Amino acid sequence: MRQRFLGGTGLRVSELCLGAMTFGGGADEPASHRMLDTFVEAGGTFVDTADVYGKGVSEEILGRWLKDRRRDELVIATKVFGTMGEAPNAGGLGRKHILSAVDASLRRLGTDHIDLYQTHVWDASTPIEETLSTLDTLVTAGKVRYIGASNLSAAQLQKSLDVSRAGGWERYVCLQPLYNLLARETEWELLPLSRAEGVGVIPWSPLQGGWLTGKYTRGMSSAPTGSREAGAERDHGRETWRDRDTEDTWRVVDAVLAVAEETGRTPAQVALRWLLQRPGVTAPIIGARTVEQLTDNLGAVGWELSAEQESRLTEAGKRPLPYPYDVLEQFRDKDARD
Repeated sequence: MRQRFLGGTGLRVSELCLGAMTFGGGADEPASHRMLDTFVEAGGTFVDTADVYGKGVSEEILGRWLKDRRRDELVIATKVFGTMGEAPNAGGLGRKHILSAVDASLRRLGTDHIDLYQTHVWDASTPIEETLSTLDTLVTAGKVRYIGASNLSAAQLQKSLDVSRAGGWERYVCLQPLYNLLARETEWELLPLSRAEGVGVIPWSPLQGGWLTGKYTRGMSSAPTGSREAGAERDHGRETWRDRDTEDTWRVVDAVLAVAEETGRTPAQVALRWLLQRPGVTAPIIGARTVEQLTDNLGAVGWELSAEQESRLTEAGKRPLPYPYDVLEQFRDKDARD
């Protein structure tokens, strides 16, 4: 597995990041440790978790596995925001909660530092200056090496970067957005902004909750029995069957299946490979409940889509743009021609 620089930093991370959200939930501890072993054996060095995954259980499982590993060979990322209790300051991005949360994450992970500490979502109740100045002190104290963010709008990301510059504080070097062949809104502003500012991009849900794995095909009338999507309510980018049962979806699924057949790869590998080849993307975050699922995802590395295949997939996922992006794209195309 190749190593890539994270945005404009000198930090190298593997081109796939292992997401630990299933640890302690969809995967018990032995299965989680087997997945970590499999990932590292394949050359993976980048693991992402969060303090709220299993209310800390994911970090604990990862921490017990880390005890027998060379810590400096791995890049461990976690996130802060989620409520970890009913106390008034048990969540959010205020100074009190961040300082408590980072120490709790360090204890659960069994390490003296976090390589990438990310804010999980924008906190409208806390001044961004308070959040960023507090994160800066964590880097100065050596508890955190780099800081990043997840689930921001372009305006929120730009404001955060500008405030950090003005304050002389550590800046976000990484963004974790929803991005895949079926969720392309990140391309409107977040990807161009991230590239311009040297912010690495590590997309979550690269397979759109299973829609790009091949288990969904045109002609189906409902989600597969037992799947997460069967009867699910809209939650963090995962839609119900009714939301996704559209011609736009099936056009993308058809293209993924066709390219998979041409390349002798699985649909999941094709969808991940497309993301790996997108400008500005550092490392898609892959999540699995079994070693078999993880092994399939790892097959996305070591080969490339042809220019024609990549273009076909990209075109299949295009949608009419809303205002003002439709107007801006016309002028951007004109400028490119001129």
